[in-house]
Amino acid sequence: MDTENGTTPTADLGPAARVITELLDGVDERHLAGPTPCPDYAVRELLAHLVGLSAAFRDAARKDLGPTTDNSPKAALPVLGDDWRATLPPLLDELVAAWRDPAARQGMTRAGGVDLPGEVAAMVALNELVVHGWDLARSTGQKYEADEASLLVSLAMLTPRDNIPRPDIFGPPVPVPADAPLVDRAVAMSGRHPDWQPGR
Repeated sequence: MDTENGTTPTADLGPAARVITELLDGVDERHLAGPTPCPDYAVRELLAHLVGLSAAFRDAARKDLGPTTDNSPKAALPVLGDDWRATLPPLLDELVAAWRDPAARQGMTRAGGVDLPGEVAAMVALNELVVHGWDLARSTGQKYEADEASLLVSLAMLTPRDNIPRPDIFGPPVPVPADAPLVDRAVAMSGRHPDWQPGR
């Protein structure tokens, strides 16, 4: 939430998606079995999750409800296809384009088997890109450079408040100083330690 005026910031998914696409160039085969800040995921499962959530939230934006939008992320570990390098970037492009349609944020939709307002689904989708983009960067030793608008949406999505409950798929918030960088505050609110490194 924007603490200055109590409003929820709205941002385009494009910058956060672009960060992930650029990070893919720094991922090689030796990274795939490595750990991530998500305890149940190695890098290969994290990438598979990005593929799955991109398709699911693309279809949620289009109100094309079905197998992609009904599947719970807790159902089973996602499996990474051999063609992920060719599949993920265009999926991210489709996700961004779908949420740029004003109709996507109107009415109700579904993602992860949960019915929710389109405007909330847009926030959840962007938060997924921000948090898992950070996960991918940290897991593969790359720099993470999210834009401020995306980080503000992510922080708002993860901060508990009356009308939008905090997603239960994240761990308890990690305490950080009030003047910590915005990216640290956002990932800490998702239950991650901002100083996480592989092997620590």
